[in-house]
Amino acid sequence: MTRLLPRSATPLRRSAGRRRSVPLLLALLAAGLGSAAAGAKTPFPVSPTAQVFGAEDYVTARHEDTLIELARRHGLGYEEIIWANREVDPWLPGEGTAVRLPRRHVLPTAPQQGVVVNIAEYRMYYYTRRGQETMVTTFPISIGRMDWATPLGRWQVVAKQKDPAWYPPESIRREHLQDGRGFLPKMVPPGPNNPLGRHAMRLSVSGYLIHGTNEPRGIGMQVTHGCIRMYPEDIEWLFGQIPVSTPVTIVNQPVKFGWVGDELYLEVIPPLEGDRRSEEKDLTAITEAYVAATRDRAARVDWDLVEEVFARRDGVPVKVGEALAGGGNLTTMLRTGQAGD
Repeated sequence: MTRLLPRSATPLRRSAGRRRSVPLLLALLAAGLGSAAAGAKTPFPVSPTAQVFGAEDYVTARHEDTLIELARRHGLGYEEIIWANREVDPWLPGEGTAVRLPRRHVLPTAPQQGVVVNIAEYRMYYYTRRGQETMVTTFPISIGRMDWATPLGRWQVVAKQKDPAWYPPESIRREHLQDGRGFLPKMVPPGPNNPLGRHAMRLSVSGYLIHGTNEPRGIGMQVTHGCIRMYPEDIEWLFGQIPVSTPVTIVNQPVKFGWVGDELYLEVIPPLEGDRRSEEKDLTAITEAYVAATRDRAARVDWDLVEEVFARRDGVPVKVGEALAGGGNLTTMLRTGQAGD
């Protein structure tokens, strides 16, 4: 019989991936990177049976390309393009190299209203209504590093400002002096040196913003002081769409299951640096997410493939199962003997 729960909770080793210090990354990014336009803001329909959207694609690298340039050009962030292309040199992919563009996503488990941010995947989802349909548009973001974590919870947009001034707290001003970046004034006026960029939206959790940036090369990284940072072109578009009082839900979900018709998909992302809770849960997170996804609809799952997807943690959704004939939930399947080894 097809198993409906993993046969083993044996931890799998986390892929180390490509880790570099933030200052080194930004220095390398600054070398020769021009501006680029991110991918189009395309809304996709979602429903209880359409929880995966978008399409994976490939692009052929030119001699002068880097993965970071390709990421911005195609609406992606730094980490996600690295996860999907671990065998490719991010700085010198090479002429003719096929680069995977991970533009298919499983929706996070959260209310499909307003803004949903999944910090685990450095990605924002913006939900709107078009007639009777729920639509979603998605954006890459940067989030707070482990000592300045982006706050989880349900908040709302309480104010919006174009060309904001920045009033850095004393803790950030001290940090600038200590790490050699020099004196930071109590107020940074609007303009090209303002790290908030040209658009900012204040959240109901004190001190936190969704804002643009004057350094778009760092989007898709764990580098902020807790705020949510976006490409300038993305925040400009979103700023014009979102009214004050829009709900903002922030979650941390490195494991996501989602249905497309009768097919069950799994997407797994490496835990954030410093996220010990996600690292310690290991395969337990798979079990919990699976039970939630199949609470009302049981599935026949290839658990060997699930373990492979978990081991890769490349942020690419993979079909791992199908709905069981006759429908039903996990409790019904167990009661009727349709589940087991």
